[in-house]
Amino acid sequence: MKRPLQWIFDATGAIAAFFVFAIFVVMLGATVLRELGMRTGGTEDVVSWLTAAAAFFGLAHTFRHGDFVRVTLMLEKLSAPARQRVEIFCLLIATLFTAYITVSVFRYVYDSWQYNDMGTGMIVLPLWIPQSSLVIGSALLCLAFADELLWVLRGHRPGYVTAVEERHARGDFSEDV
Repeated sequence: MKRPLQWIFDATGAIAAFFVFAIFVVMLGATVLRELGMRTGGTEDVVSWLTAAAAFFGLAHTFRHGDFVRVTLMLEKLSAPARQRVEIFCLLIATLFTAYITVSVFRYVYDSWQYNDMGTGMIVLPLWIPQSSLVIGSALLCLAFADELLWVLRGHRPGYVTAVEERHARGDFSEDV
């Protein structure tokens, strides 16, 4: 069953994939231009900004699909009620931690905007623009954790556990390396 916020997390996963593709295009373009004897200044700046954007936009999508690293050795030994309490505790801690990160990163980006902080590389632009992906990604991860916490508090199994079990039922163990 798809939950109401799932389309947002799927969209941000697609955006993250676009940023990864953009990294490929920029790097390929820079390689071709260098071979033609042309300058490619600023490529490193653009690739680093795209990498951060891809990583942070992909966080919520990755979490919802059960692809975060989880150590389940202890959880497998617990009874179902105890496992649910531990999952709730972990989701609560994760929600609080990502809320703190989101507020902290927002303050940092806001300061960059307020003080008109500019990039110091070959491409000079206001730093709040590429830094915004950190705020958006952190906020979406916090929202994903909070939504999952509410889901589990209502007595449901965690969606990330269900996603992994469904993948295993199809014979897909590609994420279990």
